[in-house]
Amino acid sequence: MTSVGAAAGVDLTGRTAVVTGGGSGIGRACAIRLAQAGATVTVVDLDEAAATATAQQIGGTAYAADLTDARVLDELDLTGEIVVNNAGFQHIAPIEEFPPEKFTALLRLMVEAPFRLIQRSLPRMYAAGYGRIVNVSSAHGLRASPFKAGYVAAKHGLEGLSKVTALEGGPKGVTSNCINPGYVRTPLVEKQIAAQAKSRGIPESEVIDQVMLAESAVKRLVEPEEVAELAVYLCSEAAALINGTSLCMDGGWTAR
Repeated sequence: MTSVGAAAGVDLTGRTAVVTGGGSGIGRACAIRLAQAGATVTVVDLDEAAATATAQQIGGTAYAADLTDARVLDELDLTGEIVVNNAGFQHIAPIEEFPPEKFTALLRLMVEAPFRLIQRSLPRMYAAGYGRIVNVSSAHGLRASPFKAGYVAAKHGLEGLSKVTALEGGPKGVTSNCINPGYVRTPLVEKQIAAQAKSRGIPESEVIDQVMLAESAVKRLVEPEEVAELAVYLCSEAAALINGTSLCMDGGWTAR
């Protein structure tokens, strides 16, 4: 069966890829899609069973790691010609109640871990004259929402890291871009519904329409596979001049 990527001319045969948070949601969809395009994928996830399941499905390698642990980051030995920085989590609370340890963990997972992976992978990319860094950011990398101080700060930091990488890597064949989805149909988003309902004092049944999709002109959640298609395109030769950008996939949220 011909994959969508093959039909679109995206051929990543012989390329190596690292996908964080690859055990579920967007990361899993990206890992599968990259493998369909021919890449050899290392699936990184906190959940070893989930990483293994994805890796077995695509003929890749599983790597279990807690990327919020500074000691793990010090010992991290992963490189790829393609790096998809996707791992993340959410914590919802007013700033005055936001646990400092949660704030630190969010920054470590979504800013420092991407930095470490990029830093380790750039020499390999430079030697190959090819590299693709895809940072799964968020509409919250460009906009803010209440009760999400850690997540919004981390995604804004990821945006800055991505742009600096784009400027340094561009002359050497390496691109770095952010994908900025709105709310995606993932376990992370599903877990937010109850927390948002509690923080805002509304029923859970009203959270998707009144909170998550309130600013979107297209009234549906983003599917993980839609994000994966854009990620794979950014890895193609056709996307070589797309560099240092933030590509919104939010139904029009950030158009306001």
